[in-house]
Amino acid sequence: MEIFPSSAIPENSARCVLLPFTQDDITIPNERFERFRSGRKSLSRQVVRMITPMKMVSSTKIVNDSPVKNPKKSSDAPVSVATKTRKPLSEKKSSTTTKSSTTTKTSITAKTATAAKTAPTARKAKPAESSLPKTFSFEAVEKSFVHYCQLVTAARKSPEDIRSAVKTVLSQEIDFMGHADFTAESAAEVIFHDGQLIPGATEESLRVRTPDLPSHLARLCETKLLTPEEEYDVFRKMNFLRFRANQLRSELSLDADVNAESLDWTIRRIETLLRAADWYRDRMVKSNMRLVISIVKKFVNIQNGFDDLLSDGIIALLRAVDKFDVGLGFRFSTYATQVVRRNTYRRVMDKQKERQRITLSVHDSGIDISDEHRTAGMSEAKWEALRGKLSTMLDQLDRREKLIIRARFSLGGHRRVQTLQKLADRLGVSKERVRQLEKRALDKLRGFAETSPLPEMDA
Repeated sequence: MEIFPSSAIPENSARCVLLPFTQDDITIPNERFERFRSGRKSLSRQVVRMITPMKMVSSTKIVNDSPVKNPKKSSDAPVSVATKTRKPLSEKKSSTTTKSSTTTKTSITAKTATAAKTAPTARKAKPAESSLPKTFSFEAVEKSFVHYCQLVTAARKSPEDIRSAVKTVLSQEIDFMGHADFTAESAAEVIFHDGQLIPGATEESLRVRTPDLPSHLARLCETKLLTPEEEYDVFRKMNFLRFRANQLRSELSLDADVNAESLDWTIRRIETLLRAADWYRDRMVKSNMRLVISIVKKFVNIQNGFDDLLSDGIIALLRAVDKFDVGLGFRFSTYATQVVRRNTYRRVMDKQKERQRITLSVHDSGIDISDEHRTAGMSEAKWEALRGKLSTMLDQLDRREKLIIRARFSLGGHRRVQTLQKLADRLGVSKERVRQLEKRALDKLRGFAETSPLPEMDA
């Protein structure tokens, strides 16, 4: 093993063992050491280190087993070790207390300055909606109302928009069926006893299946029928919301000294109340769509299509919901049946009068709309032959089938068309069984007509 001074360690050496020594301690019979000594520097100290093939840090010297950063001093200069003097514990505590008190004073001063800067801003900030007038005295309903108002309405910023909205609200009357209980202070708590402005039930829980209707009509009849208690509750809530909206409408004014923000909040409350009332009205209409369909289909003919009559029937149903007084104690279906039926009958008669008026005006103008090649119809003999053939085919049916066909098509002694339910009650079977027997009887009659010749339909 060769011994080198610390400044002559080869950079590519993997491991070198160096011991601290001086020239007086040992004698090294080595020519290379003598050449190094006679060269630039005298050997004053050697360092023993275990090193890896990493690059050595030449700026750190070991003095008394402690690293000292002093790259500018040569190895011949006297080495001085700087020792750190420890302060007494009492001085440490006093300095720490002084620092903490200074920090506390600084933080308090900073907070005070920040509060002083933000104070004018806080005074000028927009007041929260909780500080605005309340709509309901019942706290749970008021909270639900404010949440719903934030969802369906937005605040108006410009004074022009606010004034325009006020004019629109004042120009529209709010119709409702009033009640003496609406003016009571606890009316909201009694009517909205569950604390919800609008029920949280999903649409799926209210749907029912109607397989006996076409798909486009079945979607109109998905809402389940309401019980008498639910019906009473829906009408009470709808009319109370409109009553409260009418109260707020009477408070509106276009005076210049009225606060614009308060005016906008009043308009938003009116719009929210009317929208919630419309939700209850739509629920009532959807639950009675089967009633409208069952009424208007009886008036359908060539001149009056089903879709047109259904549209008029729905409009009549909407009017019936708005005008129905639930306080009288009647069911809504009783009132709605009369309204829809009278409206549909009036519609059919108006169209008939219009056709007659058009026909009369065409004749007065001298236009001939008659068909010269068109005959008056079947002769009496042909008609009697057809009636006899139909009677013969009906005799081939069984007793129940013959009764159902005669009652359903007003043949023989039956002067009016009988419903399936009425025939089911008469025969003691279900309504579905009557429908099956009617279909079977019609299939038999079609088979009879194909096998036996019928009289000619022309003259």
